[in-house]
Amino acid sequence: MSITGIVLCGGRSTRMGQDKGSLAFGGETLLQRAVRVVREVADEVIVVRREGQAMAEQDPAGGGNPFLGLPVRVVHDPVDDLGPLAGIAAGLAASTTDINIVVACDMPLLKSAVLARLVALRGDADICVAVADGHPSPLCAVYRSSVACVADELLAGGERRVMALLDRVQTKRVDAAAFRDIDPDLESFVSCNTPEAYQKMKRSSPMI
Repeated sequence: MSITGIVLCGGRSTRMGQDKGSLAFGGETLLQRAVRVVREVADEVIVVRREGQAMAEQDPAGGGNPFLGLPVRVVHDPVDDLGPLAGIAAGLAASTTDINIVVACDMPLLKSAVLARLVALRGDADICVAVADGHPSPLCAVYRSSVACVADELLAGGERRVMALLDRVQTKRVDAAAFRDIDPDLESFVSCNTPEAYQKMKRSSPMI
C-alpha cells in the first residue's frame, strides 16, 4: 500500500507573528521536522504552501534546501487565505495514492508511530482522526483522496471549517487513549500557534 504525506504550511501565522514553518526546533525548522517525520511513514510527501511563499529561506543551515535532501513535491493553495480546508483539498487533489496522511507544520512533537497507527486503524473510513479531550485533530489525520471533491464543494459553498468535511463523509473517530502507549502525553496532537506555546515546547522537549 502506497501512502502520501501532505504537510500544510500555507497559513499566515498571525498569532505567531512570523512564518511558523521557518521556526527552528532542534536543529531543523518546524517544516523540515514535519516533512521528515511524515516521510518515515509515507512514500511521498507533498507540501502545500501559499503562492509566492518562500521555501529556500526556511533552511536555518543556509544550504538552500528547505527539506534537508528529502524528496518533496510542492503545490500551492488555489486561493490564498481560505484556511486548512483549502490546503487539504489542494494536497489531496495532487496526491496519486488513495491513502494520505495530513499534518500541519506546527506540531513539533509529532511521532511517526502515531501516524502509522492512524493508518492502521482507518478501516474503510474516508477519514480517520484521533479525538483528545473531546476535540478531533483533523490536522493530524488520515484522508482518502476521494474526499477532495467534497472539500471543494464545501469551499465553493463558502464553508471553510475542516470539521464540516469530517461531518460530510464517513469519519472514524478514535479515542486518543489508543495512542498513549506510544505517545503517553499525546504530544503529537499539540500545535504551537503562539510564541508562548512555541517557547514552552522548546523548553519541555528532551530533543532540544
